[in-house]
Amino acid sequence: MKCNKLVDVGRRQFLRGGAISAVGAAAATMLAPAQAQAQSLAMVSYPANRLANLADLKPNEPMDISYPDADSPGVLIKLGSKVEGGAGPDGDVVAYSVMCPHKGWLLSYNADDKTLNCPGHFSRFDAEAGGQQTWGHATQNLPQFTLRVDDKGDIYAEGVDELIYGRLSNVLA
Repeated sequence: MKCNKLVDVGRRQFLRGGAISAVGAAAATMLAPAQAQAQSLAMVSYPANRLANLADLKPNEPMDISYPDADSPGVLIKLGSKVEGGAGPDGDVVAYSVMCPHKGWLLSYNADDKTLNCPGHFSRFDAEAGGQQTWGHATQNLPQFTLRVDDKGDIYAEGVDELIYGRLSNVLA
């Protein structure tokens, strides 16, 4: 008799757990489109801003830029090999904010391993992987600028995919 009650309790627990799991799965299915929409809303479009021309860039040598305004320092880099999010005929031109998302320290570019590095708390960001953080205190990736290259080789920035350090939003006033 004692054994049967334990089995019954086990069945009830199993059925209760299954019901909770089903509710959780349904909620996740309903939230997935909302999360996808939120991710697409993170990209903020700005008016196109000419940064440079392809002829101005040398492989693996950063060029200082400002985008979307003068208060937002950035860097434009021709990496020399095609990367996800890269622009230009070789798909190797990228641009990032150079303000560390942790505390706003200005980052420096290391050409040897193609990372942007923070002198403050030593966060490191991979320029070949969309500014993904690889080390340190930062809690988000580097804001990457969306680039477009026209038929004359002019490079334009047209948006930012993360919040720029020190701003409550990426909306320009």
